[in-house]
Amino acid sequence: MQPLKDDDTQPIRPIKKSSRWRSILIGVLGFLLLVGLGGFGGYSSGIGDRKAAEDSVISQQLAEQYTYALVDIESGRYDAARQRLEFIISHDSSYPGASETLTQVLVLSSIPTPAPTATLTSTPDFSGAESAFARAQQLILAQDWPGALNALDTIRKLDPSYKTAQVDGMYYFALRNLGVDQILKQGNLEGGIYQLSLAERFGPLDRSASGLREGARMYITGASFWELDWSQAVAYFAEVGTGWPSLWDGTMTGAQRLYTASMRYGDELYEKQQFCEAYAQYQVAGGMGGLPEPSASQAAKAQLQCYPPTPTLEPTATTGAPVATDVPTDVPTETPTLAP
Repeated sequence: MQPLKDDDTQPIRPIKKSSRWRSILIGVLGFLLLVGLGGFGGYSSGIGDRKAAEDSVISQQLAEQYTYALVDIESGRYDAARQRLEFIISHDSSYPGASETLTQVLVLSSIPTPAPTATLTSTPDFSGAESAFARAQQLILAQDWPGALNALDTIRKLDPSYKTAQVDGMYYFALRNLGVDQILKQGNLEGGIYQLSLAERFGPLDRSASGLREGARMYITGASFWELDWSQAVAYFAEVGTGWPSLWDGTMTGAQRLYTASMRYGDELYEKQQFCEAYAQYQVAGGMGGLPEPSASQAAKAQLQCYPPTPTLEPTATTGAPVATDVPTDVPTETPTLAP
């Protein structure tokens, strides 16, 4: 600034401050805003994923309850069916078919049960869809699953729109139980897996049937390695023998397969001089039954090789005190000094 003079009449103009700090402040605020928006977006995404997972679990539960409600209706358990349907509607009032089925249940439960009479009844005609439906109900109650499926197929051929929801529920029930029977009672693992997969088209499998199907699949996979790769056979039948020891394919159970595979794998490891690994397999087989020869003797030899006995040191007797050999034998003598 120039020094003021006496004749200066113009006012002093203020010096404008630099806009540099304003730009820095705007940049910092913009960065903080972006960070906040990013954090909010991640939080919203996490909430959305969690709600989607919850909705998936609830949808699966509602589908299971609706399937069970249809089975209860077919079996005449109207009170249980009503409770299931009310549970569904309380969680999802727009669930397909729930309100209509509940109305049907309320009507059926209000109809009094007629007293049996001694009058003769005519032989029912099973040629129509309604007669086939009644026949399917009787076969399901008798646990004749193949016959029930044939009757249900007849209904669909005669009238595909006849009681669609109820027929679907009966299909699920018959296919599910037929698959379980084929696996557990007949040892027909492939057929049981196929029937359970068909049942899954009508509704999600329950935990018991789903686990049984998984065990049957592991059994088949383990059997494919039989006498080809004992290590893989042991790996699969260790799962089957633990979870489904009585599962079988018409020849051996899962527990018997694990016993044989462990013993044969132990023999294979013994021949490769992998004694500790062989002994571990022999222990698994031995815990399920006695080992025959030569596996029994090889198991004993493998144990000695893997866990050799610890040698014991015996003390040696001495007749006297030890004599030190490094002690000097010369005795130093003092040399007298002569006086001057």
